[in-house]
Amino acid sequence: MGSDGTLSVYLVRHAFAGHADAAHWPDDARRPLTPDGIRRFRRAALGLRLLAPEVGAVLSSGHARAWETARLLHEVTGWPEPRKAPELEAGKPAATALDVLRGRDDASVALVGHEPFLSRLASILCAGGEETLRLELKKGSVALVEVDGEPRPGAGLLRWAVAPRILRALDGASS
Repeated sequence: MGSDGTLSVYLVRHAFAGHADAAHWPDDARRPLTPDGIRRFRRAALGLRLLAPEVGAVLSSGHARAWETARLLHEVTGWPEPRKAPELEAGKPAATALDVLRGRDDASVALVGHEPFLSRLASILCAGGEETLRLELKKGSVALVEVDGEPRPGAGLLRWAVAPRILRALDGASS
């Protein structure tokens, strides 16, 4: 937590992966990013670096598409090496992420994962329940929720949510 008692939580939805297809990916957790998804997210990450130059920790779902996105964040932004957090995997209840956030020493943390998990987590943090805040995070989008004090339902404030095309435009504007 920061010296002012807040924790900045960056919610990062994985970049574009191939469509779910049991014939190609019998285990959906292994479905990777597409080459175009990688290329586009690299540019988005350059724009994100302007909004969030430093992050204390990067935690990611272990599913291939999220893990690859977290690795790209490390490579492009210089954020810390990601660590796997099974609590962030698709199909888990969003409230499980509260345990991942509690007791952190970092002033900021990025959580890389899936929808609807991330938008439900934002709703829990900002409005107290999973379905209270309506938020859409497209693939490669990032939202910042600032949590005041201990991470708990209703303790957060949604500061911004940015689509990947805007992040890519920020990168172009910085050139």
